[in-house]
Amino acid sequence: MQSKVGEYPFTVEPFHCDFSNHLFLSSLSNDLLNASDYHSESRGYGISYLNARHRTWVLSRLAVEMNDMPVAYDKIAISTWVEAAFRFFTSRNYAITSQDHQTVYGYGRSIWAMIDTDTRQPVDILQIQGGLIKDYIETDRDCPIAKPGRVAISKDATLAKTVTMNYHDIDVNGHVNSVKYIEHVLDLFGLDWYRSHRVKRFDIAYVAESHAGDELCFFMEKAAAKEENDEEEYLVRIVRKGAEDGEVVRCSIKFVKI
Repeated sequence: MQSKVGEYPFTVEPFHCDFSNHLFLSSLSNDLLNASDYHSESRGYGISYLNARHRTWVLSRLAVEMNDMPVAYDKIAISTWVEAAFRFFTSRNYAITSQDHQTVYGYGRSIWAMIDTDTRQPVDILQIQGGLIKDYIETDRDCPIAKPGRVAISKDATLAKTVTMNYHDIDVNGHVNSVKYIEHVLDLFGLDWYRSHRVKRFDIAYVAESHAGDELCFFMEKAAAKEENDEEEYLVRIVRKGAEDGEVVRCSIKFVKI
């Protein structure tokens, strides 16, 4: 049996970096999802096995907390492991380090569900490969950041922008890509903001699917300060325009000054 923890090397490519030469959070998030795929694929419950059976993984929640962001050409490693597995969801953690493990950039936590690609309904994860995922649960590896929490945004949040979902927003599952939401949310803040702030923690909860042609409305408000520190937190709710129950995403972004 393979090890419970997988570690995968990545190079920070300059075209995945922002104007400050640091890796985009969206690009890092994409690397996290790739690491998840590599880990599950090599252990027998990945996308290729599932797709042949009309099943797939869908990301339900993601939290990423960074001490610092790597810069162009840095060699990084992403370690990932399954912390727990239940009938309808599983939790997966990440550590982002330099490849020599001398620098710890940050950590991530995620929650995944499995759906039937025909009905879009949840699937019992523990029935796949006879519950094989349970053999790879790792409980001894520490992930020292808070679990994804509930984002409590008020109905008074201000409409910040409206965006129509198009070709580059859609992924292999036929819905808006998880990382594309992150990009659109971080674009709510201008370059001047990012010259003096960086993302410390990003939490996102995926509530419902959206698709090509959907017009998404981004509502944002600043969270009340919980304690005296240099953090500023913003809350965002994404709603499908014209839908009676159209909420698709909620997220919170904590910034620190640089």
